[in-house]
Amino acid sequence: MILASPPRSRESRIVRLLELDLLRGQGTPLSAWKNSRHLARLPLIDVEELVPGQARAVIIAPHPDDEVLGCGGLLQLLTQLKRPLQLISVTDGSASHPGSKRWTPARLSAIRPQESAESLRRLGLMFGRLKWIRGGFPDGAVSEHEDELAAFLMRYLREDDVVFTPWRHDGHPDHEAVGRAAVAATHLVGAQLHEIPIWTWHWAGPEDSRIPWDRARKIPLDIWTLARKRHAVQAHASQLLGDPDAGIPPTLGPHVLERLLQPFEVVFQG
Repeated sequence: MILASPPRSRESRIVRLLELDLLRGQGTPLSAWKNSRHLARLPLIDVEELVPGQARAVIIAPHPDDEVLGCGGLLQLLTQLKRPLQLISVTDGSASHPGSKRWTPARLSAIRPQESAESLRRLGLMFGRLKWIRGGFPDGAVSEHEDELAAFLMRYLREDDVVFTPWRHDGHPDHEAVGRAAVAATHLVGAQLHEIPIWTWHWAGPEDSRIPWDRARKIPLDIWTLARKRHAVQAHASQLLGDPDAGIPPTLGPHVLERLLQPFEVVFQG
């Protein structure tokens, strides 16, 4: 999850700056979400209903860590059901610490995929069952390559897939571009798409009308599934550490993690 350089056009630059402004500060406190009437009333959904039969689940992650932050519990439950899994990492996450001499783009492009591999191992995923594809798109500038990304995704999707991607209005420019590309690709292929809020928990309010509550479903996570997800998140050391010398705070600060490590995950059904 990155906050990096803007795209070229003045119009897109203004939009991007407005989006990034949503992600600043401490965001909506966890206590507000715990008191949300909308969240409390969300219907539960069973993973077997979400990904039926022997359908393949495809997780599309803008950056290395989004797969565990958004659906680390879901991945565990799908593994227990022996569903085939495909993970598509769109970028290598190399722009997460702009201007840092400690976390340079070259270092991040090498270490962040390694962090994802360790995180997936901690989730208990069998790599013989998980197919992992790395897209190599530029971190922080996915919106400039949206059509190219949609075409790329189409090469790896099948009609009977169930696809999970960040919500197309998640607030982070890369997340939104990936969401839009996934919508386009799944529409053309005929696959089923579900969207996942990640940064939404930061900028939205607990009764926010911009959230598609009518499409939202809650996946409950038991204490062991949540503990494993929490352990997996800790593998992303680069995101847990900022760079004080460059004035860069951790991307995954405590206030971010507490919202993403609740005993449930939410999907917006397609």
